Order: sequence, then C-alpha cells, then structure tokens
Amino acid sequence: MAQTVIGVIGGSGLYEMEGLTQVEEVRLQTPFGEPSDAYITGMLGNVKLVFLPRHGRGHRLLPSEVPYRANIYGMKMLGVERIISVSAVGSMKEEIVPGHIVIPDQFFDRTTGKRASTFFGDGIVGHVQFADPVCSQLTAVVAKAATEVGATVHQGGTYVCIEGPNFSTRAESQVFRSWGVDVIGMTNLPEARLAREAEICYATVALATDYDCWYEGHDDVSVEAVIEVVHQNVAMAKRIVAASAQAIDAERQCGCDQALQYAIMTDRSQIPAATRERLDLLIGKYL
Repeated sequence: MAQTVIGVIGGSGLYEMEGLTQVEEVRLQTPFGEPSDAYITGMLGNVKLVFLPRHGRGHRLLPSEVPYRANIYGMKMLGVERIISVSAVGSMKEEIVPGHIVIPDQFFDRTTGKRASTFFGDGIVGHVQFADPVCSQLTAVVAKAATEVGATVHQGGTYVCIEGPNFSTRAESQVFRSWGVDVIGMTNLPEARLAREAEICYATVALATDYDCWYEGHDDVSVEAVIEVVHQNVAMAKRIVAASAQAIDAERQCGCDQALQYAIMTDRSQIPAATRERLDLLIGKYL
C-alpha cells in the first residue's frame, strides 16, 4: 500500500505536533525558485506529514511575496497528494464568531495580478476545471475531524481573497458582505489554483480571528487581535490536522489526481524543450 503523504501549509509552530516522529528539515530548489522556507517532515503513525510556513519562519513574506508556485511544486516533489491549508481569516457573517472554524468550498478572487498563480505559460497552455476549487472528499474529512476535536465548524462557504497587505476599507468590507461571502483572507486562492494544476487535493481550515471592519460595535481588525486569536487556535489547528491525517484514505477517489488529463491545449510538438523539462513532474505522464 502506498504511503499517505499530507502537506500542511500555515503558520510556524504547526510542525511541533505531539506524537510526530522522524522529524527532518528539507530544503528544496524548484524550477520556480525557493519555497517560503524549509519543509519540515515527520511521521504521525503511518502517515507522513510535510509542513511549510507560508510566510516563512518569522513571518517575513507579504501575501503578494509568497512564492506560491515554488511552495506547491516543492510539495509535489516530496510526494504530497493532499494539502490542508491553515489560515487566519476575517469573518463576514455575524454567526461566524471569532474562534470558529470555516471549511470553505468556494473562492472569489480580488487580487490584482501581482501573483503568479499558474504553472503554465512559456510555450504551453493549460486550462483546468476550477468550478469546485477544493477537493470535496478532503474537505469532508477535515470538517468531520474538526467537529470531532471540539471545534465549532461551519462547513462550506466562500472565501474572498484580497491582495493585501492592508486590511479592507469599511466600504470594501460592506460590498464583500453584500456579495454573500463568508470569510476574507489574502493567500488561499493562489494555493488552490496551483494545487489543482499539480493534481493535489486541497482544503482550507480557516480560523476566524475577527469581524473585519464591517461590524459596528466590534473592534476593527488589527494585527494584535489576529495574533491573539491565532495563538489561541494553534492547539485546535494541530488537533484538526492530526485527526484528519488519521482519517484520510490512502487511495484517492476524488479525481483531483487527473485534473490535467484534458487540460493541455498546446500541440505537443510545439512545447519548448525547456518548458517541457520544467513541468515534467506535473505533465510528464500526459506527454
């Protein structure tokens, strides 16, 4: 039976999980540059976990500076088939109280084109299906695990991804609410797009830290408030990851592993050799 390998992208500290053995630090160079930091790998029972701090240890990278392509490509190099993304978000609905967990199933893009969010280009065109941007099977497992470890969970919802690094204006926050979004963040949409192109299942564990700035009577979002709630939720995030890891089936039945089967539009004979070599890990089986 193939070993289950699960990637976890989030803040520093998540790799310090109780029961994690055979811990190693792995530094990689990818065709898309260096990832945000070294990967931390370890075993939790029979499952291999691969952790990466999205913004680098010490939180050094702006949301627009995160090397998303290198991060996801590095996960692929390490054999990761599922990624659980742990992220702090603002709540856009009163019933999603700071401290609650949201497992989004949709994204809305409000970034401004600064981020590379596809592996394609440089002589090769590919279009993946992205109507359902997360893996339904993985999100179901994660939501169930979160409930079992005692979190208040909202399964499903829309994550609006903004450019940052500044938080929303009050006008923007009200407009986003009028669209019916559930949470607001700055990082997960590039990850989800690239994970789909890399044929990796992807799910988000969104930790609600605040009410953004739309909710009169509550303090506006601030770094101090976010850090306080995130610290409170680290232990919960660890429990969710651990419970999810033990519940995930070794074999994937979702179809994420065939996302590129019909995606490549370019005549194979026209793909430049350098591009073919750079993307061999992702598309080699289809060429």
